[in-house]
Amino acid sequence: MISQEVSIADIINKQRAYFNTGKTKDINFRLEQLKTLKQAVTQQKDAIINALKADLNKPEFESYATEIGVIQEISYAIKHIKTWAKPQKAPVSPQFFPASARIYPEPLGVVLIISPWNYPFSLIISPLVGAIAAGNCAILKPSELTPNTSRLLNEMIKQYFDPAYITVVEGGVQTSQQLLAEKFDHIFFTGGTAVGKIVMEAAAKNLTPVTLELGGKSPCIVGSDINIEHTARRITWGKFLNCGQTCIAPDYLLVNKSIKENFLNELQKCLQEFYGDNPARSSDYGRIVSKKHFERLAHFLKEGKVRIGGETNPSELYIAPTVLEDVSLTDSVMEEEIFGPILPVIEYTDITEAIDLINSKSKPLALYLFSNNKNLQQQVLQQTSSGGVCINDTVIQVAVSSLPFGGVGDSGIGKYHGKSSFDTFSHYKSVLHNPFWLDLKWRYAPYKDKLSTLKRLIG
Repeated sequence: MISQEVSIADIINKQRAYFNTGKTKDINFRLEQLKTLKQAVTQQKDAIINALKADLNKPEFESYATEIGVIQEISYAIKHIKTWAKPQKAPVSPQFFPASARIYPEPLGVVLIISPWNYPFSLIISPLVGAIAAGNCAILKPSELTPNTSRLLNEMIKQYFDPAYITVVEGGVQTSQQLLAEKFDHIFFTGGTAVGKIVMEAAAKNLTPVTLELGGKSPCIVGSDINIEHTARRITWGKFLNCGQTCIAPDYLLVNKSIKENFLNELQKCLQEFYGDNPARSSDYGRIVSKKHFERLAHFLKEGKVRIGGETNPSELYIAPTVLEDVSLTDSVMEEEIFGPILPVIEYTDITEAIDLINSKSKPLALYLFSNNKNLQQQVLQQTSSGGVCINDTVIQVAVSSLPFGGVGDSGIGKYHGKSSFDTFSHYKSVLHNPFWLDLKWRYAPYKDKLSTLKRLIG
């Protein structure tokens, strides 16, 4: 843990000195560092699983799928980095002949990556992939709410990387404040909207650009023309994965009135199939990260009517997978991002009702639609705004490296994954080259008799 502000400044100065050597700009160096990162994750699999189990009671399968699975993102960058880093030719208008133009991606410098507690390993490694690929030095700040994973990340990065290149700074709010007081070349933050505003305010004092991966209330529309069994299974998985503590989890359901009862009955069957008669005893069901978050979620259970679940155990930070009915739009469960295993269900009769409700709220990070109706799909796509959309499934869009991931409005600024991660941590430098072999005089003074030529060129 870093307790002295001067220590953080010293770390940054050492990283700036390392960056200024030019070593990180070499593509082969970046490629080797990505391979080292992949090796680190591969060799530390057991330790990662154990840390996540200790912090979140995360099942081993979920640890592989959602945390260790970041290996795929590393592999994607290794495969494409040489293409991404190549200067790109840009077209030049004929009036500038014989000039040519290229766009050169170059690293920003020293970047800060602040990660959340819900996916405490993958959500720090994934942006790091982009920072390395683009040629930056990086300081990583893991969440103090998942101390075992934070400690593991610290040890792992120390073992595999020079601290002047990549280092971990552990600590709580005070450490974050000390980091944010410093000048970075980019800050990448994943977390809640409230803290995102604090990060952006601090960054503004140094004119530091930011990427904010936030969240919000991601709606899930369930139409009448669906495969009910598949829909219920996919929503159950996406909502209760990681005990509901996923920024892109379906936050609330908007279900067509004509199928609501059949759908909720199927949802209950899925929950029983996934977690048994008593999810508290299931090895496949996680726990809430802290007492504070448990108490926040327990308050939501007092609103509406519990249709499924509702059981809690404060000593184990356990909240059963829960479905709520009869909630009011003014209830806190419908005003705040839930970020837990509680799913409010609201019925609608016409799709315009669902769209109007979604548009009355802040723009979400994700929007889910279950429907086979192509016209309805297009209507929802055209009449709503969200960071991303997934049709007839949940959550898996985040695993597609070719899709930029990020929010809009209150759900975030900027995007990453795949090429987008490289772009986020790069500056695209425009370079114009004009040779000496031709030098037309139409643009030079004196301007007498040249205006007509200029008018023709401009049109």
